Amino acid sequence: MSEIVLPEVELNIHTPKDPIEARVVENYICTSEASPNFIRHMTFDISGTALEGHVRIGQSIGVLPPGENERGRPYKLRLYSVSSPTKGENGKQNLVSTTVKRTIEEREDNSLYLGVASNYLADLEVGDTVKLTGPSGRRFLLPENPNDFNYLFFATGTGIAPYRGMVMELLEAGVKGDTILIFGCPYRTDLIYANYFKDMDEKYSNFCYLPYISREDRRTDGSKKYVQTCLWDDKELLDPVLEQDNTLLYICGLKGMEHGIYRALAQKGMTEYLDIRKEARDKKPEEWDKKDLRRRVKPGERTFVEVY
Repeated sequence: MSEIVLPEVELNIHTPKDPIEARVVENYICTSEASPNFIRHMTFDISGTALEGHVRIGQSIGVLPPGENERGRPYKLRLYSVSSPTKGENGKQNLVSTTVKRTIEEREDNSLYLGVASNYLADLEVGDTVKLTGPSGRRFLLPENPNDFNYLFFATGTGIAPYRGMVMELLEAGVKGDTILIFGCPYRTDLIYANYFKDMDEKYSNFCYLPYISREDRRTDGSKKYVQTCLWDDKELLDPVLEQDNTLLYICGLKGMEHGIYRALAQKGMTEYLDIRKEARDKKPEEWDKKDLRRRVKPGERTFVEVY
């Protein structure tokens, strides 16, 4: 297998004590149909700041929402994955994008909780300014030698954000290896950037887009389709790629999603993607408990994980 060489990156060029002020140039819904969830694609102009030309796909930017919490302290920094390629949105390095889902939840007392940063961002209009920090993240990156590998991308929810830029970067660079994106969501109205990925699936023979919709689509046994079940349901497509020693796995989304993927890989005997500690090795994968999955089963050298 070719050596995995990750690029050197600069971290925290701007911190919460020294943020930049960026202008909003795009803010639009990025689901393809009417959805009960509000998910937006946002682009910021970082012209003339130290961030320009120094944000890579796979990294995150920080957002500082204005105002104070109930204790009278400034709201804390929130990190958002970059969804534009390294060369910038539309090829412009002064433009960096992200994907924002409004957080609206009902508490036990029936009152609503509104996520501070997500609702602040979603309310912004073109021309408004926002304070940004970053970049952060040095591990969830494409290798410097991208042509040497195949890629399996697993995503749930807004965890798809980095894959938009990664897919753009790989395909536009003419990378010949296989790139497969598996995206999981509850309903088809929650598919994010679906038109783009469908178009790329049709245009490029080495790119495949597999949406797994858990509350609408069913497997042959009647159970729900989740991202990890693709390892069984689409094994004719995925196994030949997974069996190659130059395939890299990327996992991004809600914390805990990685556990189902780890278990399925181990059940299939593909433990080369995992770092399994002795206590877990002594058990069958279906016997792994929460402690095993949290502490004793870790990503291996060819697996990259970003969960939140």
